[in-house]
Amino acid sequence: MVFLPLPIVVSLLLWLMLISILRGNGEGKANLPFLALLGLSAIQSFLVGLRWGYHVEWLRFALPVMASFLPPLAYASFRSLMNDWRLKSKETLASVTLPPAAIVVVSVTYPVAIDVVIAGLFVGYAFAIVLLGRRGPDGLEEAQFASVTSVHRALYIAAAALCLSACVDIVVLLDFEWAKGENVSAIVRNGNLLGLLLIGLTAWVAGDSKPEKPLAVTEAEPVGPSAEDHEIMARIEDVMARHKFYRDENLNLSRLARKLAVPSRQISNAINRATGGNVSQYINQLRVRDACRLLEETDQSVTSIMFESGFQTKSNFNREFRRITGMNPLAWREREVWTLVSAHKNGHPA
Repeated sequence: MVFLPLPIVVSLLLWLMLISILRGNGEGKANLPFLALLGLSAIQSFLVGLRWGYHVEWLRFALPVMASFLPPLAYASFRSLMNDWRLKSKETLASVTLPPAAIVVVSVTYPVAIDVVIAGLFVGYAFAIVLLGRRGPDGLEEAQFASVTSVHRALYIAAAALCLSACVDIVVLLDFEWAKGENVSAIVRNGNLLGLLLIGLTAWVAGDSKPEKPLAVTEAEPVGPSAEDHEIMARIEDVMARHKFYRDENLNLSRLARKLAVPSRQISNAINRATGGNVSQYINQLRVRDACRLLEETDQSVTSIMFESGFQTKSNFNREFRRITGMNPLAWREREVWTLVSAHKNGHPA
């Protein structure tokens, strides 16, 4: 029987995730940094399996360099969902290439410090990723409204996965110090595969949020609805009522900003102050309202109504529908049917 190390099994799972994204989104639709993150996680997991499952010794030089690409790439992936990000900017290129270069230098000049340096690198980028999430889902302007909440959660999962990987590196260092490295193989195989799997799942969740052309960002206005906020809300409501813009399944904050010719930050602040919620919640409320109308007035299937009102997945549709109405779509339709039957029996036809 062929022995297949668990990290290689995880690698195969990550490759399947990558193929699923590419096949499900079509040509050029997915977020390239997240695809690169998922592919790199798959390669790293495969190499870990070769190194510790089949004892391929020369990989001990390549694995630290490969690992050093993960934190900056995870950071760049979430950073790409913010509207002032540039793929080819000097800052972006430096943030991705400098960590591996530093690891190469440390490996040559002071190899005993490699685990500490990698752990610091992972924790540092984890902290930077957490800082990206401070503005909440509205900070991810380029993420589709249908998935922005999941993407925001994935941001924190990615940070946790990086911290877990840092802990594994520290435990490896301590094992070398206390047990002459007797347990390193088991520690790396089990610890790193969990961290890589979490990073891979993060990339899978967020990988369909495609960054688009960014807009200029303006400073937030003072707290409390202003006359400008009311004007922006009136324009948003007009666009939504006349063009049903909320039905666009790929709608995100940047596209809405371009439609209105208003900076995304101003739209986000106006909706936050006028409704007390974020932009994705506002759009989902419009979508659910539209779905309720279709459930009442048509005989379309729930799935057809889900897509027509702008939702992409049943789980998101059902969750948002229940959050706003307090019941699921089928129960809503049955309630309306029962109301009509009762009215007819009482001599009050609709």
